[in-house]
Amino acid sequence: MEHITRDAAFELLRKYNKDPFHIQHALTVEAVMKWFARELGHGEDEEYWGIVGLLHDIDFELYPAEHCLKAPELLREAGVGENIIHAVCSHGYGITVECGTTIDVEPVHEMEKVLFATDELTGLIWAAALMRPSKSTKDMELKSLKKKYKSKGFAAGCSREVIQRGADQLGWELDKLLSMTLEAMAASEDTICKEMEKV
Repeated sequence: MEHITRDAAFELLRKYNKDPFHIQHALTVEAVMKWFARELGHGEDEEYWGIVGLLHDIDFELYPAEHCLKAPELLREAGVGENIIHAVCSHGYGITVECGTTIDVEPVHEMEKVLFATDELTGLIWAAALMRPSKSTKDMELKSLKKKYKSKGFAAGCSREVIQRGADQLGWELDKLLSMTLEAMAASEDTICKEMEKV
């Protein structure tokens, strides 16, 4: 497995991403991916799952119109392996980006399906957390998350269709995906906050 170290991956992320919002999203998806790796019996690969999460939006800040199309070039240039490149691009599967191209890299591995399913969802959960008095995911319950999820106007940029498709690809009920992702975010919130202080 061609590998990039976690430190090198974070440096690469910072090279193309300056906006704290994007960096926080990358760290969140990294932490969620590592949590799922452990939870789903892939503990020995948790750093690898995390690196894929960390790098998944590498091209989004500078090249939003070519999201998932520009990523392979940026990652290859840094010597990142094709397996990570495939995983990164697969989270855009079936989505038509601004330049008019539909991403056709399909999530095959369970790790890729988890990335696809949780990417948009972490954004929605974080938006819901910020509405709470605590501004935290740690005291959020599934039922309040579901209420926000069902409210079309809330975090409208987080595609419910993509999240549902993600759950379907994994063969999971939507509730399972929502509750596990919420648990993953609550478990890693403190770590992410500490990382963000250094940014």
